[in-house]
Parts: sequence; C-alpha cells; structure tokens
Amino acid sequence: MDVVKAAGVVLWRRSGIAQDVELALVHRPKYDDWSFPKGKLEPGERHREAALREAYEETGMTVMLGNRLPTQHYLDRGRIKRVRYWSATRLTGVFTANREVDALRWLPAREARALLSYEHDRGLVDALLESL
Repeated sequence: MDVVKAAGVVLWRRSGIAQDVELALVHRPKYDDWSFPKGKLEPGERHREAALREAYEETGMTVMLGNRLPTQHYLDRGRIKRVRYWSATRLTGVFTANREVDALRWLPAREARALLSYEHDRGLVDALLESL
C-alpha cells in the first residue's frame, strides 16, 4: 500500500495578560473540517520545507519551526497517510481566506481540542503543551 507523505505545523502563540497558549486551527471548506495546517510533500521536497510551505499557503503566515511533534499515521481515502508535525510560531503575515482554507481561529488549548475534527489531531495538542 502506498504511503502518502505529508507535513504540517501546530501553530501557537501566547495571549493575554496570563500569556495563555492559543493554537491556530484552520477550516477547510472542501472537507468541512477543523485541523492544523498540513499538506502533501511535493516531488523532491523535504518534510521541513513542506511544513513551512503549507503553513504559508494555508494561513498566509511565515512561521518558525520549533520542536518536532509526534508523527501521525491514519487511513485517508483508502491510503495510509503519514504526517510529520512541528510546533511553529508566527514570524510575519496575517490570515487571508483562500480556496483551501476559509477560516482560521486562535483558541485556548481546551477549546482547540474540542473543535478539532479528528481524534489523531487532538493528541498533538497535548504533545505541543508538553514540549513548551
């Protein structure tokens, strides 16, 4: 069985007086889901490069990659998908809706975990918090 190789980011920031951690979730209208920015590797592309590119394409933000987070494996339309994730923080840019992503929400960890559409993404919330 072919493995689909992908990369993504768990984009986070500190917010408010208490400097609480907030996570950025993206909404993809094609699937009507909430997830983290991610996507398939292009030919010859490395995982880190793909993570940076996908973060920019889906959020309009350039990001700095941080700690590696757990790799996720799951079945996607009959194929195994392997997504390597990194924590990431925003360097520049602001979100602009596009054809792939029509909304971005910054949420506290508990709310982000509840809004995420897929169970395999929820574990990344805990992994990120443990890595900080």
